[in-house]
Amino acid sequence: MMTQVMIQPSYWIESGIEISKVRNLNLFKFTPELQSRLEELADKNKAGMLTTKEEAELAGILELDRIFTLLNAKIIAES
Repeated sequence: MMTQVMIQPSYWIESGIEISKVRNLNLFKFTPELQSRLEELADKNKAGMLTTKEEAELAGILELDRIFTLLNAKIIAES
């Protein structure tokens, strides 16, 4: 079994997260800088050019994206 290494999603709490008001709801989203980094890493991944460190970074950002999707869905459902 292969273990995947990732940068913990909490790494981006201070610099990569913002709360955005959408239809009177406060939803979690990436800062423009973190969104840009995600897109850059995704493009490199598609091209098969990620380093091991970048793979760990991408895994962490994608996990954070999944967390935000779940939290935002819960916020919307409870509104």
